[in-house]
Amino acid sequence: MKFQMTSVALLASLWTAAPASAHPKLIAAVPAENATVAHPSKIQLTFSEQLMPKLSGGTLVMTAMPGMGGDSLMSVGKVKSTIGADGKSLILSSAAPLKAGTYLVDWHTASTDGHRAAGKYSFTVR
Repeated sequence: MKFQMTSVALLASLWTAAPASAHPKLIAAVPAENATVAHPSKIQLTFSEQLMPKLSGGTLVMTAMPGMGGDSLMSVGKVKSTIGADGKSLILSSAAPLKAGTYLVDWHTASTDGHRAAGKYSFTVR
């Protein structure tokens, strides 16, 4: 009986020591969610895991601007998605600095272990 209990305890400790597979989590964003900033030309999202470049990207849409009614979406134009040198950052770059208004960042990623994640957040340019 003692041998059996020891074996169960050993197996349980091995199981809990195995590395956990997780989805990439957004740990930082510049500009941050709900921030008000001055005319950025890039958005940098940093994740908890290495990203797969071919399966990671994002879009940027202007959702409001001074003098524009609500519920109108305007394309920002071509936004380039790249992975940063650290392998954990997704960078969205526009050709020109962003104009005053509110923007929606819509991102999707896949980590090197194949797990996917997606999310959205807004920020304002003054």
